[in-house]
Amino acid sequence: MLNPERNHVENEMSVQNMPMKNEEQKPIGYIVGGGLKANLQARLTVPAQTVQEGAFVVVESGNWLFYGLVTDLQLGSTDPRFADEQTEDRLPSHLAKLLHGQTLFTNLEVMAALMMEQGPDPLEEPDAYNEWFQKVLDEKIRPEPVKTVPQHHAEVRLARAGDIAEIFGKEGERSFFRIGDTIEGGHPVCVDLDKLVQRSSGIFGATGTGKSFLTRVILAGLIKRDKTAVLIFDMHNEYGPDDTASDTGMRVPGLKGKFPSKVRMVGLGRGATIRGKSPDYTLEIAESDIKPEDVMMLAQELNLRETTPTTLEALRASFHEAWFHEFKHMRTNAYNFDEEGKRYPAPDSVEAWANEAGVHPGAAEALHSKLRRLFNAPYIVEQPAANALQQMIDNLDNGQHVVLSFGKHETDLDYLFVSNLLTRRIRDVWEHRTNNFRSGHQGASEPRPLVIVVEEAHKLLNREMASQTTFSTIAREMRKYYVTLLIIDQRPSQIYDEVMSQLGTRITGWLGDSDDIQSVLTGLAGRDALRGMLAHLQPKEEVLMLGWGVPMPIVVHSRRYDEVFWEELLGDKRRRSSEEILDELGF
Repeated sequence: MLNPERNHVENEMSVQNMPMKNEEQKPIGYIVGGGLKANLQARLTVPAQTVQEGAFVVVESGNWLFYGLVTDLQLGSTDPRFADEQTEDRLPSHLAKLLHGQTLFTNLEVMAALMMEQGPDPLEEPDAYNEWFQKVLDEKIRPEPVKTVPQHHAEVRLARAGDIAEIFGKEGERSFFRIGDTIEGGHPVCVDLDKLVQRSSGIFGATGTGKSFLTRVILAGLIKRDKTAVLIFDMHNEYGPDDTASDTGMRVPGLKGKFPSKVRMVGLGRGATIRGKSPDYTLEIAESDIKPEDVMMLAQELNLRETTPTTLEALRASFHEAWFHEFKHMRTNAYNFDEEGKRYPAPDSVEAWANEAGVHPGAAEALHSKLRRLFNAPYIVEQPAANALQQMIDNLDNGQHVVLSFGKHETDLDYLFVSNLLTRRIRDVWEHRTNNFRSGHQGASEPRPLVIVVEEAHKLLNREMASQTTFSTIAREMRKYYVTLLIIDQRPSQIYDEVMSQLGTRITGWLGDSDDIQSVLTGLAGRDALRGMLAHLQPKEEVLMLGWGVPMPIVVHSRRYDEVFWEELLGDKRRRSSEEILDELGF
């Protein structure tokens, strides 16, 4: 018999979520064909409109449960004549109905992903059931990849809440966080936050599909559950401060307002404001922190020449860490004249340095001209007023989260330059700490996991940029150093294939471009079946989750980023005043 003293959280979860054989649920069909390399075929016994693509179904076959997704519905007939002829117009309605019931049918195509032993019937074999259930409590019986097929005529039913919880977990237990609900039945579906942050992840969707709202939901869950430190490069000032939705005019709560003590808002440049409010502190970049590699990363944006690497290396050889400062203050087209009136380059000119360093003067002048956009950036200074980068690192170390808002500096150049330079510095810190921890250095502690959130990811991780930015290195290998990425993008096809293949968890809304769909499914089993499902998602609030953070692919209605969400997350059940409600409605 079951041990009544087994009351661990994991055990309680298994007891609550275990699907029971005697729980009522009518079958929707039965298995008629298929195989391991092809989807299962099920004959539908309910009206076709009862089931839709993406539905989560369970096949009961003996002592085994098979979990899968409906990937297609197909009309069929025992004889084509019965489908071609409109017998309902020529025969009495009761005869036509009887004839159609015998000759016309609908088949489901089911992509089976997991299987699990369900054990003996508890009413007929209580002792055997208790023995089996003890194995469940000990987690010796868990869902596993499909390695066989169900029997002919095995019943197919829509998944129950217990089935969903058994596969995807139950919110509030361990690291499970509700991301949305099933499209059939509205049962809660969770993502494993611990697994989500173990590898780099991606959130995708065409413009207007709500991926930014979904990102806010996930970030709020990570912050609330304290699963990781989060660094957000907020290019469009969306995540930290409160905002207003462009389509509805409704107030959109920012992470800073909901987590005032946990989230630090950082502005770019002295005197920066974010939507009219002062940040917690501002970031300035020291000229000495800029390396030639940071400039080369901007080769496409600045239209740099092939001669640029030679010129940059000469500058570093001449001035070391001060190369940017010295080059910035050189004059272009500056000349002096000797006693005979002969012109020669002024000592503080680009040309004079180029001649001395053995660099082509024209190439040096051209580079100086193109770097003017960086020279004029107000957030790049000789000596920052404070070490804001160290303060950001300290915040992330101390259980806080950092939102770097770019404010008025929203150009691609600003975003590419700042995000890559900061990430390179932070990556070096985490890598150093990890090496000290693993080598057993005295006083070295395990680094706090860090997730770096990157919007417009294709600008940093496209084929041309991937080899030059720090982000591609993080996607490939930094999880062993406790650093991963969360990338958000509307054009995943423009992200380098090698980077996409490294993403563990992928959450995607509707994508209208076939190349984007193909890119999201890169390297995944069953992608042919999933391709059609992804193309048929609703334009808003419907996403396909797949990969490392979930046991199997599933389509869900995503949670809305609204006051209800915040009440559920923070436990704030107080009644709002009339003034608050009117303010939310925009009056």
